[in-house]
Amino acid sequence: MTSPPIVSRWRGTDLGLPIPEERHAVSVCLPRWRDNVGYEEADPTVTDAMQCGYPRFFFHPDTARLFAEYERRLARPGECAIAFPSERVAWRCAEFIHGETGISATIAGPLGERVYAVLMPISARDTAKAFWQHAGEIIPSRQAVALLEGRAATSTDGTPEKTLLRERVAQLQGCSAEDVYLFPSGMAAIFTAYRLFQRLRPEARSVQFGFPYVDNLKVQQRLSRVRPVERACSFFPHGTEADIDEIARLAAAEPLLGLVVELPGNPLLGSPNVARLSELSLRHEFPLLIDDTLAACVNLDTLPLADVVATSLTKYFSGAGNVLAGSLVLNRERPYYDRLKTLLAEEFEDIFYGEDAIVLERNSRDVAERIPKINDNAARLCEFLAEQPQVADVFYPARVDRANYERHLRPGGGFGGLFSVVLRDATAKTERFFDALQIPKGPNLGTSFTLCCPFTILAHYNELPFAESCGISRHLIRVSVGLEDSDWQIERFTEALRECQP
Repeated sequence: MTSPPIVSRWRGTDLGLPIPEERHAVSVCLPRWRDNVGYEEADPTVTDAMQCGYPRFFFHPDTARLFAEYERRLARPGECAIAFPSERVAWRCAEFIHGETGISATIAGPLGERVYAVLMPISARDTAKAFWQHAGEIIPSRQAVALLEGRAATSTDGTPEKTLLRERVAQLQGCSAEDVYLFPSGMAAIFTAYRLFQRLRPEARSVQFGFPYVDNLKVQQRLSRVRPVERACSFFPHGTEADIDEIARLAAAEPLLGLVVELPGNPLLGSPNVARLSELSLRHEFPLLIDDTLAACVNLDTLPLADVVATSLTKYFSGAGNVLAGSLVLNRERPYYDRLKTLLAEEFEDIFYGEDAIVLERNSRDVAERIPKINDNAARLCEFLAEQPQVADVFYPARVDRANYERHLRPGGGFGGLFSVVLRDATAKTERFFDALQIPKGPNLGTSFTLCCPFTILAHYNELPFAESCGISRHLIRVSVGLEDSDWQIERFTEALRECQP
């Protein structure tokens, strides 16, 4: 296991710097509460300082330079360009733009390495960016650099590393490497599975069970062919046993597209009764997708319950915070296997960039060694915080729906490295606490270094009342625990809590 990295980006002067300190970092320092609000409100004092950001939400400077080059070469006055890693993806974006706005976009390419640009009026740019975010089928910064420099892809196709990665994921999931597919992000894996479900039942609604990470829900709403949006997806944000009863009634009344569930959930770390959901999917013949990203690759055994398991390899599998990736795994013991396998043969494109595969393979060699230490650190930190009088709630799998979580523990597995915390008198104290917390602050999770963010502000700023109606406090702080010394981690939180004392 590599030594824990030293990442010290939490000061106000660190605003906009990459986390970690390298060109292709996938997080950015937003050190104060007001910086996060400023980012959401497009405050130029924040956005102009940002040297990077999470690549699905923020165009990396190298990727933005690539788009600017395509605009210079290809766009007419009043047009802009966003590029994608294949012609199919570019057409999906163009169709999304037309469906949302009625605007027709054009496709230009190939522009090297199968890349195609979508050319559109500037007024459609935000819609195209939404597709980039939700679908996750992006051009990463390493690929953008190669394209700008005119480097051929053949020297860095990453084929040997992709083989090793599929074998590594297969070993962790307990399946054949033939049933593992790699993608340029976890959301691209989710979106691909959703498209497969759509091809099986184009007019059916999906079910989202439990409050999910924001884009898991957006895929089922904005990227559905079913309209209106309210008909596209039935959303059960609380994920209760009574909700499962309601899904049983719904499935008995109409065919369902499929059901998507996280185990555990993000950001409240609850663990729904996926065993019962799995039995329900078999009885009523709809596919079940489990997003097991927060299970940290080695803690839970989720594949036996699902038709499809999707994982963001950006997070714990990588641990380094310098590459985006995702995997999709099919369960050959489930009834939808043959149909999904056949559709994937038609639908799947290898658009995972070779240089990213090389980096991910190197990062993930020690994943099985890293996670137990992260598990232990998080458990100890959560236990400490739960005892503090300033803390109202600690959301962590060992404290929320523990029996459901433990039912699927692997031998030696733990409760993961992610938790969320809400303070007492949160309106008055949260900002002061967050600003005083001397750990790296920015989006992402699963890194070898501890990282935190005001999750609801970043993920749901334009829908805060909706999030709170689902039980997600606007004052919630999400913490991803790293490999640093546990005493050091506790001391950082102790010092920040002192700022909340009368």
